[in-house]
Amino acid sequence: MASIDAAFLALPASTLADAALSRARELGASHADFRLERVRVASLALRDGQLAASTDEEDRGLSVRVVHEGAWGFASGIDRTPEAAARLAEQAVATAKLSRVLSSDPVELAAEPVYSDASWVSSYDINPFEVAPAERLARLSELSDRLLNADGVDHVDARLMQVLENKFYADTAGTVTTQQRIRLHPEFTAVQVDRANGGFSSMRSLAPPAGRGWEYLTGTGWDFDAEIAELPELLAEHAKAPSVEAGHYDLVIDPSNLWLTIHESIGHATELDRALGYEAAYAGTSFATYDKLGSLRYGSPIMNVTGDRTVEHGLSSVGYDDEGVATGDFDLVSEGVLVGYQLNRQMAAAKGLGRSNGCAYADSAGHIPLQRMANVSLQPSPDDCSTQDLISGVERGIYVVGDNSWSIDMQRYNFQFTGQRFYRIANGQLAGQLRDVAYQATTTDFWGSMQAIGGPGTYVLGGAFNCGKGQPGQVAAVSHGCPSALFGNVNVLNTVTEGGR
Repeated sequence: MASIDAAFLALPASTLADAALSRARELGASHADFRLERVRVASLALRDGQLAASTDEEDRGLSVRVVHEGAWGFASGIDRTPEAAARLAEQAVATAKLSRVLSSDPVELAAEPVYSDASWVSSYDINPFEVAPAERLARLSELSDRLLNADGVDHVDARLMQVLENKFYADTAGTVTTQQRIRLHPEFTAVQVDRANGGFSSMRSLAPPAGRGWEYLTGTGWDFDAEIAELPELLAEHAKAPSVEAGHYDLVIDPSNLWLTIHESIGHATELDRALGYEAAYAGTSFATYDKLGSLRYGSPIMNVTGDRTVEHGLSSVGYDDEGVATGDFDLVSEGVLVGYQLNRQMAAAKGLGRSNGCAYADSAGHIPLQRMANVSLQPSPDDCSTQDLISGVERGIYVVGDNSWSIDMQRYNFQFTGQRFYRIANGQLAGQLRDVAYQATTTDFWGSMQAIGGPGTYVLGGAFNCGKGQPGQVAAVSHGCPSALFGNVNVLNTVTEGGR
C-alpha cells in the first residue's frame, strides 16, 4: 500500500493547526477547523503525435473555518508560520461577525466521533509523479502514433491529466486526519476528415478517469492497447453510418454513457443543499425537494442507487471528508423511491437526519468546503445478465455507447443526452452504427422506463474530473458506477434535424 508523501509530512501541519485552533478558541469560536493542503496537477497534450502542451503546477495553502455566534467565518493564506495561522483564525472570526447579521438561522453541525491522528491513502500502485516525464510522453506518443498510422485516421488528439492531492485536517473537537489521493484521466480522440463535403467524424476512447496510478496506462484496470487498436475501424463505420430516424425506441445504454445521466439527473438532484435552495443562484435547485423524501417515485422498482465515498478507485473516495467525518456508503434511491440525500454536517443537523454522510469537500485551501457529490452509483442486478442478454430482448431499439454532449434544466428534470456511438438493434441483434442520435426525457419518466439492468459483469465505474459548483466556483472529481440497462420507449431525436441543418 502506498504511503503519504514524505515532503507533505515534513510540513509543520500540527504546529500551524495548534496556533490557528488555539486562537479561534480564545476568540470564542464554538467550532473551528484547520486545513493544510497541497494539490499538484500535471497535464500533457499531443496533437498528431507531437507535444502541444505540458503543465505541472502545485498549489499549497492553509485555511481556517469557524462557527462564531452561529455564523460561518473563513480565511485562507499561504504563509506557513504559527503567527500567520493565528492571523487566519482572527480573520475568520472577524468574517463570522460580519456575516452574522446576514444569517437567518444559526449554524449547527451534526455530531461526529473524534478521530485522532488518522490517515488514509487512495488505492494505486505507482505515483505518476514519480514516473519520468519522458516515459509519460513516450507512452502517449506510442498510442497516438498507432492511431495516426491507421487507415482512415487523419488527426489524433491525446491528453493526460494527473493529480496528487494531500490534505491535513484538524478541528477543535480533536479530530486530526492526513490523506493522499491520486487520480488519472487519459483520453484519445481519432478524427476522420471528409474533404469532399467539408465535414468530419470523430471517435474517442471510452476509458474513464480513475483513482489509479501510472499502472492504469500500462494495463491495470483498462486495456488501452486493445481500445486503440479497435478505434480506427469503429471510426470508419461511424463515418459511413446512416442518420437516425427520430421516434421512440427501446434503449440499451452502456455504462460508458449511463454514468453521465446518473451524474446529472440523480447525483446533482440528491444534493440536499440544492434541494433546499442553497445553490439556486448558480448551480440550480432540484425537483427532488425535501418534502418528497420517502415518497417520490424516482424510477422503476428495480432502481437502487447508493452514494459511496469509500469505493476502491472512486474519484470521490476519501477516508474522511473536509469536516472530519468518516466516510461510508448510504442509500439514495431504494426500489425506485427517494430515500436519502447527500449531506454535510450543517445539512444533516438542519433537518435532524443524524450524522453527515461525509460529503463536504473543498478543491483547495483557498475555498470553503461545500456539500459535494459522493460516488453515486446504480446498483447491478444480482442475476448474471449480460449486455447481450439485454440486447437480445429488444425488437426495435438502439444501443448507446460512450458519453458526449448533454443538457439538463436547473432542476435536474428535463434532459437530453448524446453519445459516442450508436448501434441499431433489430430483432435482438446489433445491425450497424447510426449517427446523430440524442435521447430526451424527464428524469422520472426516464428512470421509470427502466425495464432491466445488467449483472455485476456489466458494471463499470465511470466519472469526470470537472464537476463544477459554488460561488466562487469549485471543481471536484467524482465517479459513477452502473451496469448496462434497458429503457423502454424513450424519445430519440435526430440532432441534425433538431439543429435546423
